Amino acid sequence: MSRPDLSFLLRKDDPLGLHSLMGPDAGPDAAEPMPWPQQDAEPLVDEPLAALVTELRNYQHELEIQNKVLDYSQAVAESASERFEALFASIPLPLLVLDEHDMVIQANAMAHSAFQPTEHDRILVSFMPLVSEQHADRVCEAFLQAREHGGSEVHEVVFTINDEARVCGDLHIACIEIPQKKGPPIAQFLCAVVDQGPLLAERRALQERNTQLFASERRLESVINSSLDAILCVDNAQRITVFNPTAAALFTCAAEDALGSPLERFLPDAASALGLAALTTQAVLGEMEGRTASGKTVAVEVSVAFEQHAGGEATTTVFARDLSSRKKAEAHRSELEAQLRESHKMQAVGTMAGGIAHDFNNIVGAILGNVELARADCPDNSSLLESLQEIEKAGRRARDLVRQILTFSRNEPPQRHAVQAVDVIRDTERLLRVTLPPAIALHSHIVPNLPPLLADVTQVEQALFNLATNAVHAIGDARGMVQMTASLAPADQRLSDRLGLPLATYVALSVQDNGPGMDATTLQRIFEPFFTTKPVGQGTGLGLAVVHGVMRTHGGAVDVASTPGEGSRFTLYFPVAGGSAPVLPAPIERRPALDAPPTADGDNALRRHVMYVDDDQALVFLVQRLLRRRGYDVSGFTDPREAMAALVAAPDHYDLVVTDYNMPGFCGVDLVRAAIATRPDLPVALASGYVTAEIEAEALAAGARALIHKPNDVEELCTTVDRLMHSAGRG
Repeated sequence: MSRPDLSFLLRKDDPLGLHSLMGPDAGPDAAEPMPWPQQDAEPLVDEPLAALVTELRNYQHELEIQNKVLDYSQAVAESASERFEALFASIPLPLLVLDEHDMVIQANAMAHSAFQPTEHDRILVSFMPLVSEQHADRVCEAFLQAREHGGSEVHEVVFTINDEARVCGDLHIACIEIPQKKGPPIAQFLCAVVDQGPLLAERRALQERNTQLFASERRLESVINSSLDAILCVDNAQRITVFNPTAAALFTCAAEDALGSPLERFLPDAASALGLAALTTQAVLGEMEGRTASGKTVAVEVSVAFEQHAGGEATTTVFARDLSSRKKAEAHRSELEAQLRESHKMQAVGTMAGGIAHDFNNIVGAILGNVELARADCPDNSSLLESLQEIEKAGRRARDLVRQILTFSRNEPPQRHAVQAVDVIRDTERLLRVTLPPAIALHSHIVPNLPPLLADVTQVEQALFNLATNAVHAIGDARGMVQMTASLAPADQRLSDRLGLPLATYVALSVQDNGPGMDATTLQRIFEPFFTTKPVGQGTGLGLAVVHGVMRTHGGAVDVASTPGEGSRFTLYFPVAGGSAPVLPAPIERRPALDAPPTADGDNALRRHVMYVDDDQALVFLVQRLLRRRGYDVSGFTDPREAMAALVAAPDHYDLVVTDYNMPGFCGVDLVRAAIATRPDLPVALASGYVTAEIEAEALAAGARALIHKPNDVEELCTTVDRLMHSAGRG
């Protein structure tokens, strides 16, 4: 029997002493195995027995060697098992060994800590009950793949520990086949669970942060896109990287065309100021000119903000605000300020006119009244009549001038009625033809079936007369033509915006001439009070101011079109009268001023007593003479307190009281109240050259029967006195 070669089991360090068993020449460096020792043949009789003994010894020796080898192998296996157990127990991951029936054969401490944290949790005997239902199919599929390929992985598997605890991790599976002495090998699965909780939490935090950053970016984009200012961002090379919609509208350039362009394309002055980035983080550059894509300049207000990034990069944000609206607003404000100054100037003139009207009315009234008396006293063939007529003509011109001033200065609304345009133009035409030069032709054209206009007929005639007179004076001695036209102006938005009128239909009265026309400088001042282009002594400068005042009080407007050398055209726009507008009353028939008035019983012997109160002595003396010729007894007073004392002393002695409104230290309305309180049935009239709506309402509320506007002529005064006396006599 030969010895087996077991030298491959020997190690150089020979921890088990196998070298000595193999012979002196045995070892890892032996060149060849030691030959089996041969016994010297001894010529013994028992040679077969000795050979058997020797063989048994050799076999025993061999068994000893094999036992030592087995002991070594067992020691090595036990050492490897201990190392595996130590590694299995100390690895910082949950590890489990499962059999083919999902039974947990072995689990390390991390697995017990993860899947059975408390003693009340389920015992770790099976693995699949820990897997959540939504991931069970994936895990089963992973075990099948591990059985086929030796290993598999499943990511983000949720394990249900209890009602409150969950574990999310990646499952790594390795299949180990354990050989059996009989039958096929048994498969076991080594499962490692890598907890992804911290990573998932970090991932969720990153995702939430990314979501917030995205939302912040969207908000910033919305702010930029909805900003009323143009926003441009440029890089280090001053190339545009952001161009919001306001910038696209301001510079009339699409964002796609603007991106990548140099900043100086749109803001050349701002581009040169970007060198301030090294000195500050923001700067206000102020007002400058921008340039649109078409080359048009726009006024903008510019500010910039600088931001330095890591790596040396910088971003510059340019904010440009369009100043076009502000410029228009400033121009409009300047225009309104000019209109306000003009209004203040006209108001000051009106105040001045109201202040002087009282004294001037008294003077004019005294002149006209005395002329009337003088004409009545002069014989028909007297040579004084011609002089008296000239005095009366001059006095009436002065009266008309005062009325123009009062029309301009009064703020009370006019007494408007439904007036036919044809009647107004025909009456004005009759007045004009009396003084019209032979070389100037007067024409009128009236569109048929015009609706009535809502106006004060006297003021409309005065406005048309002033315009026509100005046209005649503008033509001068040359041959020319003046035409008055009445037409219907339908609603026009552009006309309404230009003249500041409500959008409606208007009746348009126009006066046109073919005179020299006016330049732009003159057109700007024609409505200023006392502005005139006529020579000294030929114009007051109030004609067009009166026209402007008439249209203002009527809720209308005046439009002017004039070209030098081609004449002028003035158009008055009056509101159309509605169905509820009052109709102009019929004129009252008047008798000659100095005829005796009718008495209540037809007997002139019954004389009525009139108290006249005015602070102007000349006017009191004139009224006394006028009314005495009419058959009245007249008591004149220049002091209202003396008049009041006389009335209290003899209240039944007077049949009528006529008082001035504005007297030094006393108001005529107070005298009206006192007279009514003394004698309630006594008729009282109030006279004034500056009667506003407030004064009229106050006087009527105090009990006045009539209001007399100065300057009045003799006929108007006498007619009012006769009417009041007649109504008092019937009472």
